[in-house]
Amino acid sequence: MVGFGIVTGLLFLVMAAVLELNKNTLLGFALLVAATVGFAVLFSKVLQGGKWYGKLLGYAGYLAAFALILFLTWPPTRAVPAYEGKAPVYTEPVTIEKGAVRGVVIADGAVELYAGIPYAQPPVGDLRWKEPQDPLPWEGVLDADHFAPMCMQPVHLPIYNSLAQIIGFHDYKISLKDNYVPPVSEDGLYVNVWKPAGQVSGLPVLVYIHGGTLQTGQPWYADYAGTGLAKEGVIVVNLGYRLGVFGYLADEGLAAESPNGTTGNYGLLDQIKALQWVRDNVSAFGGDPDNVTLAGESAGAASVSALCTSPLAKGLFRRVLLESSTVAGVKPPHSFRSFEEALKSGQELKARYHVSTPAQLRALSAKQIVNEAYTQHHMTVDGYALTETPYESYRKGVHNEEAILHGYNAEESGPFIMFAHANLKNYEGKIRTYFKEYADEVLALYAPATDEEADSFWAQIYGAVFFNYPHHCLDRLAAQNGIPAYEYYFSKHNGRLGAWHSGELPYFYGNIPATSQVFDDGDRALSRTILGYVGNFARTGDPNGEGLPLWTSDEESKTVLELGDSVGMTDEKYLALYAIMDRMDGWE
Repeated sequence: MVGFGIVTGLLFLVMAAVLELNKNTLLGFALLVAATVGFAVLFSKVLQGGKWYGKLLGYAGYLAAFALILFLTWPPTRAVPAYEGKAPVYTEPVTIEKGAVRGVVIADGAVELYAGIPYAQPPVGDLRWKEPQDPLPWEGVLDADHFAPMCMQPVHLPIYNSLAQIIGFHDYKISLKDNYVPPVSEDGLYVNVWKPAGQVSGLPVLVYIHGGTLQTGQPWYADYAGTGLAKEGVIVVNLGYRLGVFGYLADEGLAAESPNGTTGNYGLLDQIKALQWVRDNVSAFGGDPDNVTLAGESAGAASVSALCTSPLAKGLFRRVLLESSTVAGVKPPHSFRSFEEALKSGQELKARYHVSTPAQLRALSAKQIVNEAYTQHHMTVDGYALTETPYESYRKGVHNEEAILHGYNAEESGPFIMFAHANLKNYEGKIRTYFKEYADEVLALYAPATDEEADSFWAQIYGAVFFNYPHHCLDRLAAQNGIPAYEYYFSKHNGRLGAWHSGELPYFYGNIPATSQVFDDGDRALSRTILGYVGNFARTGDPNGEGLPLWTSDEESKTVLELGDSVGMTDEKYLALYAIMDRMDGWE
């Protein structure tokens, strides 16, 4: 019986962990306890003295019962609440263009959050792959107390997301309040607004575009929620936008039916529509529509970079904050492709599904094509939202922003090369594959003597190519156009993501959890410093202010502000590699 108890106990713990990580309902835990008790009784009375195969069948039955429990108590789909606690505390109604809306009070009464306000009609049915349309008015007061669905995207099993939180973020929390999964839908064009509680007016506004390779993501994630900045007197607006195949499919038939002749940039057009909503409605929440900063990280920053030169976005924002991406280089390394490439990819998609017309495309269900996100997640020069590449526009002096705050992290490559590390055996091949005729120069610049050095050099080069160098391009284009640009280098390590891609987010938006053990007092002090820079920049276009280390705008692009264990200007460390890439890409 001792052996039975140990084996059964271990199985029970594993099964309970699976139920927790998969977010199954509480009923699942009750049924698991009942199944375990029933199995123990059966074993003691029937199986204990039986043959080995009888015991094996008993365990098989126990596992089968668990599989049934897992299926029967699968987490339901449920909208994510915007409020804290069991019941919301509502704000007074706010009247905007299409109707009245009331939000919820959060952060111990310091912040008001208005979640899930439509800024466009749902892009479904005949509106799929069309320019976003004005939202319809509503009667009564809209309760903005839950976040809208994530825009349609590929989703993983809940247990996958939990394991990613444990392995990647090291910050998983067991909770009885999250036994559900958020919805995904084509109906995802909504904004969330965070503001300081009470009557306010004339406050600066920051509009945030989330990342996710233009394939995934949602506008309510805790790291970039607007709570931290709202406490500092900034109105924050986060938005959902069409992703993947729904946001970036390019097709000649779709272009032909568009009144603007556009295709391939529906997600970008959504972002412009949201900015127009901000212009027309943010004053009702106390924001200044003439003092808007547009911000984003990763693919969100790539989108911001494109909007800096979109003729449709002119006048909708004054300054920009770009974290870990731009598309300002001659050849953007991600999130961007030529119109010819986009059309070719669209033709290939139609061939895969044996369709030829826009009507047949729209007849395909969202579930049928959602995984085409991996083939359709690039902006393009469509002649409408973008008339030329951002690089070409900047070279002509065409841009929409008057100040830039931007930069990259010390270990951007971390999540992207996790399963593709380098060693002395494969290092040269990796370099030659990417740099081709320039490989010898790179190999001379980064010549490893050990496997560890090879891995370190490859991580640095990968990050520089895909993330750091585009910021160097933007910095120089800004200088050519007389735009003050403040570039940073985030190097802070912690018990979570550290200086990996997206690791800076909770610092920039003041959302380091007060009780988290993976951050310490040094992290919280750095976050206060960065939040001061971001708040100042949103207010005036200059991040500098009382009590903050001086952040200079280097017109020669040779220095950056390091944000790490210490804060101060430091030399840009990749200039020699950037010079090689300039010649590769044809920088002028």
